[in-house]
Amino acid sequence: MKNVAVIGAGTMGNGIAHTFAQNGFKVQLIDINDANLKKGMATIESNLNRMLSKGSINEEQKEATLANIATYSNLNEGIEYASLVVEAATENIDLKCSIFKQLDEMCPEDTILATNTSSISITKIGASTSRPDKVIGMHFMNPVPIMKLVEIIRGYNTSDDTTKTIMELSEKLQKVPVEVNDYPGFVANRILMPMINESIETLYNGVAGVKEIDTVMKLGMAHPMGPLQLADFIGLDVCLSILHVMYDGFKNPKYAPCPLLVNMVQAGKLGVKSGEGFYDYSESKKAEKISKMFSS
Repeated sequence: MKNVAVIGAGTMGNGIAHTFAQNGFKVQLIDINDANLKKGMATIESNLNRMLSKGSINEEQKEATLANIATYSNLNEGIEYASLVVEAATENIDLKCSIFKQLDEMCPEDTILATNTSSISITKIGASTSRPDKVIGMHFMNPVPIMKLVEIIRGYNTSDDTTKTIMELSEKLQKVPVEVNDYPGFVANRILMPMINESIETLYNGVAGVKEIDTVMKLGMAHPMGPLQLADFIGLDVCLSILHVMYDGFKNPKYAPCPLLVNMVQAGKLGVKSGEGFYDYSESKKAEKISKMFSS
């Protein structure tokens, strides 16, 4: 398995492409929007330059990584030789099922189809194909080139062979794969999102301010980043989407999103990506924050 197609050149997609390419895989990065592809490649090069300046990689490794990535705006051309396809499109069940239906029709029958979803049912996505045994979740953490964890999610019909292959592949990426079963939110977000939501509720109820809540969790609970800052980094729209999936899946009111979160998303305050969330982000502050992550 040396050819990997990645669908979506956004934050997660370009990070996944970067990681595969840096570890010697030939990557076909696919996005229907040429501007997104250019932006994704610029991000990869910028992150490689940052790693180069910190001594994490050398010039030869940087050039080899970039040479391993080819970009495509045509899905059929991009997946033609892929042994694995990793979908990293928007967190929307209808969109993902539509993509997987197309992949199932276009890809060779032995191609494994993975999704980077952070909460949506692998079983449901797999049911949109004729190969549910070869559909699996690969939930990478952001920033992908830095974070070690990959949640490997088995759908109801995912085979042992597919799971074993993806677990071993993740180790070749110098990641730590953790196998989990297919329930809303899996493990990471089933635990993380209620904490973030409760932090927003604490702010909403006037118990404490943004910095105070984050300081308590950083200094008192040894979290490297406060929950409100983390929500900004993930994207408040993504947090809201995951909470909706969990609430719909469990029908438990503890997963209902806080009204403050709903209002902020409706107002376009999505966190780092929009320039404002619980914190205010200028371009210089954003660059400084990302720089610190890649230097750690």
